[in-house]
Amino acid sequence: MSPPPVPLAPWIAQQRDQLLAQRGHAWLLQGPAGLGQYALALELVRAWLCDAPSPQGACGQCASCHGIAVHTHADLCLLLPETTALALGWPLSEKAQAEIDDKKRKPSREIRIEAMREAVEFAQRTSGRGRGKAVLIYPAEQMNHVTANALLKTLEEPAGDMRFVLATEAAHALLPTIRSRCLGHTMLWPQPEAARQWLIDCGVAAPDTPAWLRAAGARPYEALALAQSGRSPQAWGQIPQAMARGEAAALADFEPVQAVQVLQKLCHDLLAQSQGAAPRFFTAAELPPAHSLAALTRWWRALVQHARSAEHPFHPALMLEALAAQARQAINSRA
Repeated sequence: MSPPPVPLAPWIAQQRDQLLAQRGHAWLLQGPAGLGQYALALELVRAWLCDAPSPQGACGQCASCHGIAVHTHADLCLLLPETTALALGWPLSEKAQAEIDDKKRKPSREIRIEAMREAVEFAQRTSGRGRGKAVLIYPAEQMNHVTANALLKTLEEPAGDMRFVLATEAAHALLPTIRSRCLGHTMLWPQPEAARQWLIDCGVAAPDTPAWLRAAGARPYEALALAQSGRSPQAWGQIPQAMARGEAAALADFEPVQAVQVLQKLCHDLLAQSQGAAPRFFTAAELPPAHSLAALTRWWRALVQHARSAEHPFHPALMLEALAAQARQAINSRA
């Protein structure tokens, strides 16, 4: 099932209009997670394929716009990790879906080479509706080297009616040859008031919006995900003190990858506070005292290592217990 639609953010509309006014067959949208790369990429392909586009994007009424809305457009190819495709409601290929349904394997967190080969074949076909074709790749950093190399020739010498948009949250992880073949666009950070109003329009309670934006480091799409997770701002604010006590239950609602990200935010704020800087993700009142800069630095390095392996098939509960114990030791360590 597709996630419920959310209102188009005004800063996404602004960037869409800016990019549509420029020429180019391949765009690379880059910036930190949570700024709306996928939303902007989808706006671009909707406009490219629309039967009656305007400088402000797709009309939203034609058959092409309807085809994208119901995820069945014949001239649009999406290259997504299978986990991302399922979360966003896009269908998998029949073969991939059958393998997952038969429990032969789990959905892939990478963009698979098989999907890329299908995209290359898609690029060689004639446009079905006569408005050209589009390939959307998100998050582009989830292409491994084999998959990325399979894209290179098609990206360098596309058919005349083919356009690409690659959206990434880690542009440095892409092959230089991929980056060099695209026009780059760095995502804009919205003004705080615009981000708060958009969250309210998305159904987030107005009093909660400042807390969620702080928890997300001012990135509105991440703030929306946190607000829709079923947690409360109060529960978020209790995490630092719970980690000082080593209480893994405070992380129980998070997947291991998410838990590591939460702890990285906490460690960042403790390091900042230890150097006299303002915290970013929690309030100063929510942070426990930390006594050892060396211990916090070691903890940060350990969290970087955990981030690289958090998707491995560890026992989630045991991993959260280990993370909480490590947090308690780092926070309470004496200089």
